[in-house]
Amino acid sequence: MSSQWDNFLRNLGEWRGTFCGLAADGSIADTTPSILRLEEGEEERLVRFSLRRFGPEGYDGVPIHEMAQDYRNLGKQVVFFENGTFCKGTLQVSPGAEFGGEFGFVDGDRRHRLVQLHGNDGRFSKLVLIREFRSGGHGEEQPSASLDRLAGQWSGQASTISADWPEPSLDQASFQISQEGAQGFSLRTQIGPQEHQISGVLQGPCLGTAGGEQELHLQLLPDAGFNLRPVQVSHRAAFQLEAGWMPTPNSMQRLIRRYDASGAWLSATQIRATRSAG
Repeated sequence: MSSQWDNFLRNLGEWRGTFCGLAADGSIADTTPSILRLEEGEEERLVRFSLRRFGPEGYDGVPIHEMAQDYRNLGKQVVFFENGTFCKGTLQVSPGAEFGGEFGFVDGDRRHRLVQLHGNDGRFSKLVLIREFRSGGHGEEQPSASLDRLAGQWSGQASTISADWPEPSLDQASFQISQEGAQGFSLRTQIGPQEHQISGVLQGPCLGTAGGEQELHLQLLPDAGFNLRPVQVSHRAAFQLEAGWMPTPNSMQRLIRRYDASGAWLSATQIRATRSAG
């Protein structure tokens, strides 16, 4: 089984894309072109990271923001899965502190990343969608997500990495996304023996709410992505964050990041699934 570092190396390359701020109602607030590079250094276990973001002139203009960093090891807050997909975020919810997580999906010459942010009161603040294409590759953007495109019976494998053990545990996974009437939806997920179900209603073209012990929002995104999130996170109640992405019309990756009732990070799961025929 490949190591976390080897999985990280699947992200090497130059990635051209955009950082896109999304408001709570799903509307696009701002868009910034970007070039991100991850390159192996001359030393063993050294990766050099650089990011340039550009203004309205695009890649031909002068960068408005630049940053660089060397990586020789990976922190506990991030986990990488076998195909390079990764998930990272705050390790502990703390009162009066901001909270966030990032979902980074990888498929060939494409990356679809999503940053989810909550304010220091724990309430959801904003999403940042980052759509990236490997330079010289053949990656293509996918259509915006909709209930029609997500609906179906899906099956595959779940890989879970816990906070206290870096080796993934593997389980069979299946889930069904159903459209109920014009605006209703449900999501039933089974990972090994564990089953979980939510249902809700779309309030507009790309934002829905789901009831239960916690209020959840489902946001449908450009490039065949989605985000399922609690409106409020707390150090006094268990919760989970989730994002999904369809790199092709009949394949999907999901990332689920779980926190316990004390607000401590518990585990992260990647599901890789294909849609059943019919």
